[in-house]
Amino acid sequence: MDKPVETRLPLHDLLKRRWSPRAFSEQAVGRDQLHVLLEAARWAPSSSNEQPWRFIVATKEEVADYDRLLACLMEGNRKWACRAPVLMLSVARMVFEEDGRPNRHAFHDVGLASENLLLQATALGLVAHPMAGFDVERARAELKIPSGYEPVAMIAVGYPGELSVLPEYLQQRELKPRERKPTAEIIFSGQWGRSFPSLPV
Repeated sequence: MDKPVETRLPLHDLLKRRWSPRAFSEQAVGRDQLHVLLEAARWAPSSSNEQPWRFIVATKEEVADYDRLLACLMEGNRKWACRAPVLMLSVARMVFEEDGRPNRHAFHDVGLASENLLLQATALGLVAHPMAGFDVERARAELKIPSGYEPVAMIAVGYPGELSVLPEYLQQRELKPRERKPTAEIIFSGQWGRSFPSLPV
């Protein structure tokens, strides 16, 4: 199911086509494609080129590893993400390697790496759905994440599937129009609350 967004201004096709579906095919993602996704993440920008991102990856071919990641998801996400052939957890290193100072940009930079991965997935005809709904402490313990690192988000990756694989209530969510806040609400000129000129509503 494609769901390109209608934008008020011309955007790159990848940005218009990228979205986060819940309907996955059970078709396996090739190892080569998986490497391309992770290479895209690797080349994201970061503060001081720290590259604080780490990714824990499991495919359905590694049953025990996959099940460990799946078990960390909240029940509502587990219901549909269980069909995705790949699950990932993004993790942030919270201090700079050189001097141990706190890296307040770590989550931001992991987000940049994740967006690279999501866009590359779209370019390959795959879909990727990031999720905040997971048990952070369970992930930390069961995936043996060391001190100084923080779990950030789970990501389901695979090929788009048919709506019919989802329960009715999730089918309705998939069909809802894609929406974003108006630009006047999120873009300011020079200081907080001052409207940026000439932006479309």
